[in-house]
Amino acid sequence: MTTAESAPEPSRAGGFDLGALLAERGAERYELHTRHLNHQLPRMLHTIGFDKVYERAEGAHFWDADGNDHLDMLAGFGVMGLGRHHPVVRKALHDVLDASLADLTRFDCPPLPGLLAEKLLTHSPHLDRVFFGNSGTEAVETALKFARCATGRPRVLYCAHAFHGLTTGSLSVNGESGFRDGFAPLLPDTAVPLGDVDALERELAKGDVAALIVEPIQGKGVHAAPPGYLSAAQELLHRHKALLIADEVQTGLGRTGDFYAYQYEEGVEPDLVCVAKALSGGYVPVGATLGKDWIFRKVYSSMDRVLVHSASFGGNAQAMAAGLAVLAVMENEQIVANVRATGELLRSRLAALVDTYELLAEVRGRGLMIGIEFGRPRSLKLRGRWAMLQAARKGLFAQMVVVPLLRKHRILTQVSGDHLEVIKLIPPLIIGEREVDRFVDAFTAVMDDAHDGGLVWEFGRTLVKQAVADR
Repeated sequence: MTTAESAPEPSRAGGFDLGALLAERGAERYELHTRHLNHQLPRMLHTIGFDKVYERAEGAHFWDADGNDHLDMLAGFGVMGLGRHHPVVRKALHDVLDASLADLTRFDCPPLPGLLAEKLLTHSPHLDRVFFGNSGTEAVETALKFARCATGRPRVLYCAHAFHGLTTGSLSVNGESGFRDGFAPLLPDTAVPLGDVDALERELAKGDVAALIVEPIQGKGVHAAPPGYLSAAQELLHRHKALLIADEVQTGLGRTGDFYAYQYEEGVEPDLVCVAKALSGGYVPVGATLGKDWIFRKVYSSMDRVLVHSASFGGNAQAMAAGLAVLAVMENEQIVANVRATGELLRSRLAALVDTYELLAEVRGRGLMIGIEFGRPRSLKLRGRWAMLQAARKGLFAQMVVVPLLRKHRILTQVSGDHLEVIKLIPPLIIGEREVDRFVDAFTAVMDDAHDGGLVWEFGRTLVKQAVADR
């Protein structure tokens, strides 16, 4: 019988050589996506000039095939909270692979999920238990199911313009029609305006509401819940025997200058909290739903229901090791404190430009989640150009700013949502003053060009033609 000690050394992964495969076929990346994946992605990247080839990355930077350094102000939509390839997370993953653990047997209680749950719960001591899944949308799905089960009610309220994921349940509480169109029928959930306590109370009075799910700061447009809204909503929900769900998939783990964004408002203690993205360390997909003990006991009410909600890869050793390493880095490197300081520096320097540029309407956000909104200019010359873009498609000016930031200044950013004139900055949480200087200098140069009628507007004509062609 072959034992672990006497097992033969494996061949080179059965003859598989990843490096050789990438060297041989890596140049086909855009053709492969066009043929076999979402064909609109390479089309979009070619159109706006984002069709680059990136070869390596570290921290808040990555390098293209020509060796040019790029600053990452997008963090993989928030996944790369600690930047790319943090050495502590890398080591943890090497260690867990080298340990050859008996993972996912499904009929044991491995230590790593318990240890990660314990560590996560220290940051929200009013919560008691954790369910581990594989993504943010799965964390939301879990919260929706648990809220319905715990309350015995069918309907969940969500805020207009919210984004909670794209699977069918989470899509039912997605406040953007562009994502929902074509996928009906969805669950019987209902939108209320963010910050409108009266609208919330009217819906709760109907007696069929299980919960309100809310992003403390919405990713689409970077709109924060008004001061006092979360605590008022919590009081109303509990009075009506309904639950508060905080979606912290993007805002959690230090992004806004607190460990969770809901902690900005004193006294707010959600019944369920969804996290994901940065918990992965940028390596292994993971999602977590934290909740109160009584809610979990309602769901898992007997041994017959022990697997009533589960995930095939939930709690896998690699994801748990990555999560534990991320939390250790956050504590040891004082990540939240860095976010507060660097975020305030970046926001204040950008806000100081509002009086300088008439196309710049507002700078808002908290920590390293910042929205830069553009608006209708005062001068006649710029107003005509602005009107041309708005007539073709709202959101084109923001795209006109994003493109030269990448092409000319090698800084990756994103427009905050469809038909929005808002750029969202969600860089890795490890950036500092050097990266702030680089971004502000580049942004100032792009805004100077836009106000002088330079090359930015030439690209705008290309976007207008494309927008008209897509109608």
